[in-house]
Amino acid sequence: MPLDYTDQLNLLRDILQNHQEDCCGSVSECEQIERTVKSLLLSGELTPDVKDVLTEIYSYGQQGKYTQHLDNHIQNHQEQLSNWVDHIDQYS
Repeated sequence: MPLDYTDQLNLLRDILQNHQEDCCGSVSECEQIERTVKSLLLSGELTPDVKDVLTEIYSYGQQGKYTQHLDNHIQNHQEQLSNWVDHIDQYS
Protein backbone atom coordinates (compact mmCIF):
# COMPACT_ATOMS: atom_id res chain seq x y z
CA MET A 1 0.00 0.00 0.00
CA PRO A 2 1.59 3.30 -1.07
CA LEU A 3 1.95 6.16 1.37
CA ASP A 4 -0.23 9.19 0.74
CA TYR A 5 1.02 12.78 0.73
CA THR A 6 0.54 13.30 4.49
CA ASP A 7 2.18 9.98 5.36
CA GLN A 8 5.19 10.85 3.21
CA LEU A 9 5.54 14.26 4.86
CA ASN A 10 5.31 12.64 8.30
CA LEU A 11 7.96 10.06 7.37
CA LEU A 12 10.28 12.77 6.09
CA ARG A 13 9.67 14.86 9.20
CA ASP A 14 10.40 11.91 11.50
CA ILE A 15 13.74 11.15 9.82
CA LEU A 16 14.82 14.79 9.82
CA GLN A 17 13.77 15.27 13.44
CA ASN A 18 15.70 12.15 14.45
CA HIS A 19 18.79 13.50 12.69
CA GLN A 20 18.33 16.79 14.50
CA GLU A 21 17.79 15.29 17.94
CA ASP A 22 20.30 12.43 17.75
CA CYS A 23 22.97 14.23 15.65
CA CYS A 24 23.54 10.96 13.83
CA GLY A 25 21.94 8.85 11.14
CA SER A 26 22.50 6.19 8.52
CA VAL A 27 23.06 6.03 4.79
CA SER A 28 19.78 4.13 4.44
CA GLU A 29 17.97 7.04 6.10
CA CYS A 30 19.55 9.42 3.60
CA GLU A 31 18.40 7.14 0.79
CA GLN A 32 14.89 7.11 2.29
CA ILE A 33 14.94 10.92 2.38
CA GLU A 34 15.81 10.94 -1.33
CA ARG A 35 13.07 8.45 -2.25
CA THR A 36 10.42 10.23 -0.21
CA VAL A 37 11.29 13.68 -1.57
CA LYS A 38 11.28 12.36 -5.15
CA SER A 39 7.82 10.93 -4.60
CA LEU A 40 6.55 14.16 -3.05
CA LEU A 41 7.98 16.24 -5.89
CA LEU A 42 6.01 14.12 -8.37
CA SER A 43 2.79 14.95 -6.56
CA GLY A 44 0.74 17.82 -7.92
CA GLU A 45 -0.12 19.10 -4.45
CA LEU A 46 2.96 21.26 -3.91
CA THR A 47 3.35 25.01 -3.88
CA PRO A 48 6.60 26.55 -5.16
CA ASP A 49 7.89 27.26 -1.63
CA VAL A 50 7.33 23.62 -0.62
CA LYS A 51 9.21 22.49 -3.74
CA ASP A 52 12.14 24.73 -2.78
CA VAL A 53 12.30 23.24 0.73
CA LEU A 54 12.02 19.70 -0.61
CA THR A 55 14.81 20.39 -3.10
CA GLU A 56 17.05 21.51 -0.22
CA ILE A 57 16.14 18.39 1.77
CA TYR A 58 16.84 16.19 -1.25
CA SER A 59 20.29 17.75 -1.60
CA TYR A 60 20.93 17.15 2.11
CA GLY A 61 20.00 13.48 1.74
CA GLN A 62 22.10 13.05 -1.38
CA GLN A 63 25.15 14.68 0.19
CA GLY A 64 24.68 12.61 3.33
CA LYS A 65 24.54 9.40 1.33
CA TYR A 66 27.93 10.05 -0.22
CA THR A 67 29.82 11.65 2.66
CA GLN A 68 32.42 9.69 4.56
CA HIS A 69 31.50 11.47 7.81
CA LEU A 70 27.72 11.37 8.02
CA ASP A 71 27.55 12.45 11.66
CA ASN A 72 29.56 15.59 10.82
CA HIS A 73 27.26 16.26 7.86
CA ILE A 74 24.23 16.02 10.16
CA GLN A 75 25.91 18.19 12.80
CA ASN A 76 26.68 20.86 10.20
CA HIS A 77 23.01 21.01 9.16
CA GLN A 78 21.38 21.35 12.59
CA GLU A 79 19.86 24.77 11.88
CA GLN A 80 18.51 23.66 8.50
CA LEU A 81 17.09 20.47 10.01
CA SER A 82 15.18 22.54 12.55
CA ASN A 83 13.88 24.88 9.84
CA TRP A 84 12.85 21.97 7.59
CA VAL A 85 10.95 20.24 10.40
CA ASP A 86 9.14 23.53 11.10
CA HIS A 87 8.26 23.91 7.40
CA ILE A 88 6.92 20.37 7.19
CA ASP A 89 4.81 20.96 10.30
CA GLN A 90 3.11 23.81 8.45
CA TYR A 91 2.24 21.65 5.44
CA SER A 92 1.21 18.36 6.99
